[in-house]
Amino acid sequence: MKQFVVQYPERVAATALAPRRIRFEFPEKIPLVWTPNYPEMSAAANSVSLLMPHVEPYVMASVRAVLDQLPQEQRIDAAAFIAQEAQHQRQHRTFNASITTQVRGLSRVERWMHRSYSWLSRTRSTRFNLAFAAGFETVAFALARWTEAHLRPLFDGADEQITTLFLWHLAEEVEHKCVAYDAYEEVDGSRLRYLTAAVTSIVILSIYTLISTVLNLKAQGRILSPVAWWRLLLCSVSLAWEVLPDVAASAMPGHHPSDFTDPIALSTWLSQYDAETASLPLWWTGAPSSDLSGL
Repeated sequence: MKQFVVQYPERVAATALAPRRIRFEFPEKIPLVWTPNYPEMSAAANSVSLLMPHVEPYVMASVRAVLDQLPQEQRIDAAAFIAQEAQHQRQHRTFNASITTQVRGLSRVERWMHRSYSWLSRTRSTRFNLAFAAGFETVAFALARWTEAHLRPLFDGADEQITTLFLWHLAEEVEHKCVAYDAYEEVDGSRLRYLTAAVTSIVILSIYTLISTVLNLKAQGRILSPVAWWRLLLCSVSLAWEVLPDVAASAMPGHHPSDFTDPIALSTWLSQYDAETASLPLWWTGAPSSDLSGL
């Protein structure tokens, strides 16, 4: 893969909503710390990755369950959305397979994750499940916006293959930010149900991310590091300042995800996908920096 140096044009051309089958060249044993300038970021990102093969099948199934209730154009977008999410969980499953062999206890946490989302899928209504999918996608979009605003402190000096995996996923979350929301509006549209489901998604995501991050930090030998926990606290507060207002706004009557401004760099980069080689330019992470003041 060639490298990509981020640029910020005034306007970004729209890209078609389509699955991108990317071949990542991970080492057989993925390093637990792939952001050497910010080891806590590796622990947190590994933890979020662990969730993807469990939450995304639930999201996909929730949208798939209402395909026959959607107008033709929305049905096409929803099918493309499902295909993109299938690619995400497949790539994260490969990534996670290496991490879980190195971090004691993560396999058990994965089983808990699977049971949690399976329970929701079995016991909640179709409308709640779809509201969860819409709310979760809003959270993912907010995470993408926050990540782009903090690219340098998070990823300076990081492994470019792994950085590309995570940013490709987030870039496609931006691209399909409206799909699950539009499907929910078509089938139900209750603001209260949407907000309840979105808060549920945040709570589950936060609990499992915290548990997995603790195990990752223990494997890194940083579980008792005050610096590690202070940085994670700053990171969490900064992220919450993006996610919570976005979710609150998305629950207001008359809101639509298109009202949010898309991250420019991620959208520009995604447009450089090469279908013939199944690749994106590697995200250039530059040289390590000790400046974390951007968080």
